[in-house]
Amino acid sequence: MTPIEPIPVTLVTEPGRFAGLDPDTALIRLAANSGHGHADGQTCVACAAQTDVRALLFNLLEAARQGLRPPFSRVVVDASAVADTERVVAALTGKLPAQALRDHIVARRFYFLR
Repeated sequence: MTPIEPIPVTLVTEPGRFAGLDPDTALIRLAANSGHGHADGQTCVACAAQTDVRALLFNLLEAARQGLRPPFSRVVVDASAVADTERVVAALTGKLPAQALRDHIVARRFYFLR
């Protein structure tokens, strides 16, 4: 069995800080408050679903596996709209507890570039 190469993840926290992406790079944009009636920083299930970086990385893997998107060898996570980027870093570095099997899969397949 051929070992699977881990996929590097780069986090962008400042607007406009990354240039064009090559075809081997997948982009995930984390949304800010979606403006549906609460102040920034408040806990919201709908906003949490849009910023769960581990779930979004898992979804990328699944979409590529199913042929729904092109394969990729790198990921850029644009978190420039997110107020609390430390939570994103904690998710990418394994400092948040795993909530599901997908979190373990993501931990094995991706690594965070600082």
